[in-house]
Amino acid sequence: MRLNKYISHNSKYSRRDADKLIEAGEVKVNKKTMLDFGYDVQDGDIVSIKNRAIKPRKQGEVTVIVFNKPKGVLVTKKDDRGRATIYHKLPGKFRHFIPIGRLDYASEGLLLLTDAPEVAQKLMESSLPRTYNIKIDKPLNKDMIEAMQDGMILDDASAGAHEHSSITHMEFAPFAAFEFRGTTGKYTKLRVTITEGKNRELRRFFAHFGATVVDLKRVAFWEVELNNLPTGKTRYLSHKEYDMLHKFLKEKKR
Repeated sequence: MRLNKYISHNSKYSRRDADKLIEAGEVKVNKKTMLDFGYDVQDGDIVSIKNRAIKPRKQGEVTVIVFNKPKGVLVTKKDDRGRATIYHKLPGKFRHFIPIGRLDYASEGLLLLTDAPEVAQKLMESSLPRTYNIKIDKPLNKDMIEAMQDGMILDDASAGAHEHSSITHMEFAPFAAFEFRGTTGKYTKLRVTITEGKNRELRRFFAHFGATVVDLKRVAFWEVELNNLPTGKTRYLSHKEYDMLHKFLKEKKR
């Protein structure tokens, strides 16, 4: 593993930070200053930063964080239009982390990220519940309720999609749960739980009934909840949440 990647993988520093530390002569390998950015760390090497040895992460150890994504931020590495991405908001040590699913530009709330690609893939492809607080600009009606209960198939689900999306056909599974939470003027507030993470799924679903989702906030992924985490801030999973994750991954290996 390249030296900068080794440092970012096993410490609080990002790869960019690691490069700066190497350049400044703050990194040693086996007690010797290492200025070679391309050095390949070997088993048994002792890497230290500012004379403090890095403790290598145990094989199979996974880090997952919760990020409260703000509105107006993209879940992507770069944007050709120069818009802000989550990586502009995340602390440097998390800028190599992979998002587990997505929230669109206008959406906010809980976003999980991990340093383990295989874990991200397993969670994204799972049918674990995702819970959202949403506000639509129409009253809740019988057709919406039946579709939430029974699911539906749309040959043309382009309403509510991004203008450049090539996805039209979409199948919507029955919602795992939904709760009416009141009205404000013409707006209806709902809490819904779905078991999929398809492209702008909730916006497409309600657009079929002529309703626009004007607010969308993910408040939970599985048993991991946003709670009072401030917008733009991160936290690590709790011990209980890690235990749950390890159990899930173990079951997936069977």
